[in-house]
Amino acid sequence: MIKGIDVSSYQAETYGTSGLDFVIVKATEGRTYINPKQDRQAATARTAGLALGFYHFLWPGNIKAQAKYFVEKCASLHGDMLVCDWETTGDGSWASNKEKDEFLREVKRLRGDTHKIGLYCNTDFWLNRDDTSYAADFLWIADPRTAGKPRIRAKWAIHQYSITGGVDRNVARFGSRAEMRSWCGYADSRPAPTTEQRLTSLERRVSALEKS
Repeated sequence: MIKGIDVSSYQAETYGTSGLDFVIVKATEGRTYINPKQDRQAATARTAGLALGFYHFLWPGNIKAQAKYFVEKCASLHGDMLVCDWETTGDGSWASNKEKDEFLREVKRLRGDTHKIGLYCNTDFWLNRDDTSYAADFLWIADPRTAGKPRIRAKWAIHQYSITGGVDRNVARFGSRAEMRSWCGYADSRPAPTTEQRLTSLERRVSALEKS
């Protein structure tokens, strides 16, 4: 498994990426909210060569309008994951299972040829409020317990297992960052070199020049 985090406006625009292979950024909510930090937060992940995703916090009602708002306002590029965040809203309501499915299918219709489309929810929503088991291309399950061991039987791709230092921690069922990037559909599945790797490469070139 590989490690990642998810961030929203509660986190900084730039954050440490050491030891991470993917990041999922909040993009939008409902039909009016855009995360003001999403561009910079996404740029931090791209600069580090991580797999990247964006999520939309779903509210009940106006589902197709929300899907359109999401795909138009998120800072996604070809290959980035697009996720429906299905949970209880600030006023205690939540989108129905039918609305969740409609949103996922509409996003898939709009962007399914260039992005993996997925569902985020906790175990209560998945086990007690979902009745179709539809998660589009992948399931991102939230369950605070041992990493990689959520309490569900369904196949999942990402597990949000804890929060540390105010940041949600996740693992994904891939053998490497390159494998996840390839699954996402990036043109180049190879991750960008780390700072240490770039410095090592530069040192080798300098040493070769000195010897010539």
